[in-house]
Amino acid sequence: MRILLTNDDGIDAPGINILGKYLAAAGHELTWCAPKTQQSAASHSITLHKPIPIYKYSETRYAVDGRPTDSVLIAYHNFGIDAFDLVISGINQGQNMAEDILYSGTVAAAIEACFLGYRSIAISVTSFVDVQYETAAHHLCKLLELGLADMIKRKEVLNINVPNVSIDEIKGCKITHPGHRRYENFVTEIDAPHGNKLYWISGDVIWSEDDAADTAVIQENYISISPIFPDFSKKEVHQRYQDWLKRICR
Repeated sequence: MRILLTNDDGIDAPGINILGKYLAAAGHELTWCAPKTQQSAASHSITLHKPIPIYKYSETRYAVDGRPTDSVLIAYHNFGIDAFDLVISGINQGQNMAEDILYSGTVAAAIEACFLGYRSIAISVTSFVDVQYETAAHHLCKLLELGLADMIKRKEVLNINVPNVSIDEIKGCKITHPGHRRYENFVTEIDAPHGNKLYWISGDVIWSEDDAADTAVIQENYISISPIFPDFSKKEVHQRYQDWLKRICR
């Protein structure tokens, strides 16, 4: 397949480079267009108020001085819709599960690719330390070999999370939905000079108990595959509001 690789950890991050080696070894044709620097938690932001430099390392490898979404938009502008069979964003350092997908630049890049008409996958490993990227790369290549990309339809993005274990410790894959998470000690207050305060956003994650959620299957050493799409219309409640509107407009 012709694959566009992007991410939010930057063009030199180990995740995207290890994935690239595995995909190339599997015979895929790769083009790289990723942020030049670390862009974690950039979400779906784009650069509007300044020009975006692009750095050409080779005929197939480019870095964008911008956001993950910028990278996909610029790749689309330069190569077009017919240039790629699939866009893969990752491999990300750290999980992108539950509500955290809203903050994720990794997932945002895949969603932007979907908006533009590409099939797309976001893939992450559920650890920030001693990350076993090879496990995610190995199993993604196997899933592609088995036809995973052909399953992706219009208005779908696959958000994949891989446990941070060895290749042989993976028990299999499960189709999931985004779970729920909350943080304890999410905001830490720090004293600063002159009576000012500084705040550090971080905390301890508490995952919901939902056996079918991405947050649950990961703990059992299964790969989580969540088909997602940001449809913000809650269609099942439309009638309730239609009925209310009719009542007040009599």
